[in-house]
Amino acid sequence: MSITASSSESTTITATMIKKIAKLFNSLSHQLLMPIVGILVFLIFWTATAQNIDTSLGKFPNPANVFQQFSSLYQEHVDERVKAEAFYERQEIRNSDRLAKDPNYPVKVRQYTGKETILDQIVTSLITVACGFITAAIIAIPLGIVLGLSKPINNALNPIIQIFKPVSPLAWLPLVTMVVSAVYVSPEPMIAKSFLNSMITVTLCCLWPMVINTSVGVVTMDQDLVNVSRVLRLPALKHVQKIVIPASIPMIFTGMRLSLGIAWMVLIAAEMLAQSPGLGKFVWDEFQNGSSESLSRIMAAVIIIGFIGFLLDRGMLQLQRFFSWDKSVILR
Repeated sequence: MSITASSSESTTITATMIKKIAKLFNSLSHQLLMPIVGILVFLIFWTATAQNIDTSLGKFPNPANVFQQFSSLYQEHVDERVKAEAFYERQEIRNSDRLAKDPNYPVKVRQYTGKETILDQIVTSLITVACGFITAAIIAIPLGIVLGLSKPINNALNPIIQIFKPVSPLAWLPLVTMVVSAVYVSPEPMIAKSFLNSMITVTLCCLWPMVINTSVGVVTMDQDLVNVSRVLRLPALKHVQKIVIPASIPMIFTGMRLSLGIAWMVLIAAEMLAQSPGLGKFVWDEFQNGSSESLSRIMAAVIIIGFIGFLLDRGMLQLQRFFSWDKSVILR
């Protein structure tokens, strides 16, 4: 009997291990294998389609042409950094020689004004979108809380929100440019006007999802929480701090995630139109350049823009999962 029992237990353990392995394989196939298959199918379709598209600059670039540009763009960045270092070294030597001849010589340090590489443009775009997004969050989240708590204020401001919500950044940009040029008058501005134009345009276009989602989160919070606040007779600010914000965090982060995606899309369009430094300007400059490699470089920039947008979305999703207590409202 003991041999039979031992054999039965061994069979059960083996079956359990097989089930676990099958479950793990199934999970890997969904999370890893299927995305790889999808990417391969897309690359094959892209290669086949590119061969049949003729443009004024030649054949539409295939994946091999585009991926070759990644190394070229990176090499351009390395070469530009070498030039910058050489420029500062020559400047330092020149200033040292002049100080040796005249100790009272006022040392002048000039900034390197060489060509901005695509890595420089990426950093500029990320700084711009971060500033616009944070500015929008500072305005939108408190406003959304006020709208959710006060029905009269909500009724008063809701028509304005609904009117401005669908307005394209292409419509905001000329207005923002004229206002900034009229208000921000300085012979030596600390912040470039082109940066302000793009940042304010981003702010205006990503306000609305945060305002709407925050107000919805406040309105739909559990009534039991409101009753607890009333029983404890919490002051207004304490009520917002202890009850409203924790209960609304899932919807607040949903609005922030949607706004960040909108902010990144809006920024590229704003940079193209305003000719402000960033990935949008890089794309426009390559389009105007019209060289034989322009299409490949533009397509490489498109992939970079999409990949950065994906990383921003995943990063915001992780923050949402970390801060949200209600995981059921988190979008994938």
